[in-house]
Amino acid sequence: MLALGAGIGTAVALRGMPAFAAVGPLLTRAIPRSGERLPAIGIGTAIVFDFANDDAKLAERRAVIQTMLAGGARLIDTAPSYGNAESVVGELLSELNVRDQVFLATKVRATGRDNSIAEMQQSLRRLRTEKLDLMQLHNIGASSSDAAAQIALLREWKSRGICRYIGVTHFQESANERVIAAMQREKLDFVQVNYSMAERSVEQRLLPVAAETGTAVMVNLPFGRGRLFSAVRGKPLPEWAAEFDATSWGQFFLKYLLAHEAVNCVIPGTDKPEYMLDNLNAGRGRLPDAAMRKKMIGFWESLG
Repeated sequence: MLALGAGIGTAVALRGMPAFAAVGPLLTRAIPRSGERLPAIGIGTAIVFDFANDDAKLAERRAVIQTMLAGGARLIDTAPSYGNAESVVGELLSELNVRDQVFLATKVRATGRDNSIAEMQQSLRRLRTEKLDLMQLHNIGASSSDAAAQIALLREWKSRGICRYIGVTHFQESANERVIAAMQREKLDFVQVNYSMAERSVEQRLLPVAAETGTAVMVNLPFGRGRLFSAVRGKPLPEWAAEFDATSWGQFFLKYLLAHEAVNCVIPGTDKPEYMLDNLNAGRGRLPDAAMRKKMIGFWESLG
């Protein structure tokens, strides 16, 4: 890990990002249904873990996972629809012998009981594990009866001890009301939603309902598919970002999300250890208060 850290320090410097320094503990938030504390920074694996027969990428993703664990984080989120991502994650967790250190989440989107069971069993094989921490209904559909049947199957798996938590996901504003209805109807453990400074629709109703129903919230697309970084390319970080200990644009964007107490964990898609280190530092130090969050949004909107 010392050699890994030295290499990362060089890469971070070359990218104009601050070198990693573990100043203070990593933020954790309690999962409402259980009280289990979960580190607030994790990894999403869509696209970046979808590859095969590429030793260089495999080594880089191995370093990402090692860096995440060394920095105090635990959550890895994947899905069967992410190509080879489940298989890559399973290979690396087995090789590193760290399955018991990871909060492992995947998803199911197949319809029909038999198809759903087959897909979930395939995920277990790909991930090389007999149990999961979280199984999620992927991109909840418009049919409430279909969703109820799929969630019932997840609940059955939970009762059998195959997964510890269940939830639903989406990545579009148009699905917010479906997720809200599922939270109110099903008493879910988790929801996973898209949320960034560029797409804040969940702030209106979804996050308050999550708090009211005791549902943990995982955030995907926290950088708005790169839109946030594109908007600030070449721009200096505002001096006032130091008031909440943000030293990079990545930390600026993530700290805005983490400052909402309904958010349990953000899961940026992360393919390089230096990015993992920078993301981890978003979960350290101070977070912006309500007045500062308004200032941050005003700054974002001023960028046009």
